[in-house]
Amino acid sequence: MVDRGRLTASCPSILSSSKSSYRVMGSSSERKGGAILFFISFFSLELCTAIDTIASSQSIRDPETLISVGGNFRLGFFSPGNFKNRYVGIWYNIDSEPTPTIIWVANRENPLIDSSGVLTIADDGNIVVLDGRNNILWSTNVSNIARNSSAMLLDSGNLVLREENSTARFLWQSFDHPTDSFLPEMKIGVNLRTGEKKQLTSWKSDSDPSTGTFSAGISLLNIPQVFIWKGSIPQWRSGPWNNRTFIGIPDDYSVYLNGFNIIRDNPEGSLYVTYNESFAKFVLNSQGILVQTNWDVETKEWVTAWLSPRTVCDAYGKCGPFGSCEAGNSQICSCLRGFEPKSIEEWSKGNWRNGCVRRTQLQCERNNGSRKVGEQDGFFKLEMMKVPDSANWLSAEDVVECEKQCLRNCSCVAFAYDSGIGCMSWSGNLIDTQKFSKAGVDLHIRVAYSELGRKKKEKKKLKFDRLEAYKETSNDSMAEENKNHREGLEIPFFNFENMVIATDNFDGANKLGQGGFGPVYKNSASTVEAEMCLRISMRHDMK
Repeated sequence: MVDRGRLTASCPSILSSSKSSYRVMGSSSERKGGAILFFISFFSLELCTAIDTIASSQSIRDPETLISVGGNFRLGFFSPGNFKNRYVGIWYNIDSEPTPTIIWVANRENPLIDSSGVLTIADDGNIVVLDGRNNILWSTNVSNIARNSSAMLLDSGNLVLREENSTARFLWQSFDHPTDSFLPEMKIGVNLRTGEKKQLTSWKSDSDPSTGTFSAGISLLNIPQVFIWKGSIPQWRSGPWNNRTFIGIPDDYSVYLNGFNIIRDNPEGSLYVTYNESFAKFVLNSQGILVQTNWDVETKEWVTAWLSPRTVCDAYGKCGPFGSCEAGNSQICSCLRGFEPKSIEEWSKGNWRNGCVRRTQLQCERNNGSRKVGEQDGFFKLEMMKVPDSANWLSAEDVVECEKQCLRNCSCVAFAYDSGIGCMSWSGNLIDTQKFSKAGVDLHIRVAYSELGRKKKEKKKLKFDRLEAYKETSNDSMAEENKNHREGLEIPFFNFENMVIATDNFDGANKLGQGGFGPVYKNSASTVEAEMCLRISMRHDMK
């Protein structure tokens, strides 16, 4: 095994003393002197500005720590919750007590069972975590590296392995192997050439850092968007990136202000997302929720700024194919224009997974070789929408050209245009569509010609029904009025004395106006009484 020294620092005298104290293993007096010297040297190291590095054949033992040069982050041993298992992790130095916010874990799959752990540089140049029996529980596992390597904790929270006295190239870095946290300067993405992914992976539980069931990253298909998966099944998506923001997040102002960006690295063939807000982090928790928190310098605590999925409609594909979800509605799912539930029975039970089917076949699908003028398919516009998944990009300079291109292709069932993205089109099922109360884009759904006039017809029918109902009510009222006129005051009208009191002796100040049936007076009586006043006045003037 390696001959472990103490951790390196930019304070040579302290380092020299530290190494001497580590080797004092002789008599009782030597051990006491060594213990005193160890305490002094360790305390001095805490005050030193560069306790951020361990060099070849050197180590830190539980509970010792490294601190980044600017003091932002600390690396050391921790136990999650009330469990005794020990892990090597990185956390923010600002909230290290009493429960540090862990942002990276080395040996997440192989915990230490006691406090005998050691982090060191092995003979082969790799960073390793050892237990009390010198068994390797975790390693950076880099091949063909120089023996004179060192490990350094950067002020970004990135643990790097590099050749000593070299800052040009990292042999390995923790940012390439994230756990559940996404930090500024970190890159979450995919290599389009090799398919290699850098994704967040959740903890199994709040007290178990081992790999959980949820992951988050960028999708490989078409226009970039962020996904949360449970295994391989999508749970949530951000919507497409338009070079400023993700258009499927209605309250994405915080994401925009935090300097999010998606970068295509053509030489490396990489596509990755990054952001540049200090003391902010994103964590994929064990429930599969992506949470953004910011450090509040006044309260000295992490404050939640944003999270998703948050509403029932954020769940991927909640309303099935060609269904749209709107949070806050009594029935959250509805079919897109021109579609109807695939199963009325299931839909009425709140089981929307089977979604909707087209109500009227498209003209271009009939394949009868004829097309009547004026009866071709058209598009119905839905406003403030989260566009469906699996968008294709089309070259079109504006929304008019985008519509023309979609209309020419019978397989194109919808299109949308965003100035930052351009023309998006969809074929096949429309999945994961959502109606927003703000933000979103206009989504144009392809429908049969007969569907385009359906709304106008429905409005006309509604107006006709209302008119008929009004006429029927008016006729009934007139019949009742004639009956009352014939029968005199058999129903409970007010007498003249009450009318005088109600109108203050028909004072002109209480007169509201003059109509074809006589004057109308206001009074302090109820609405029913006011109506009776009007009726009596009408009868008086018609005599």
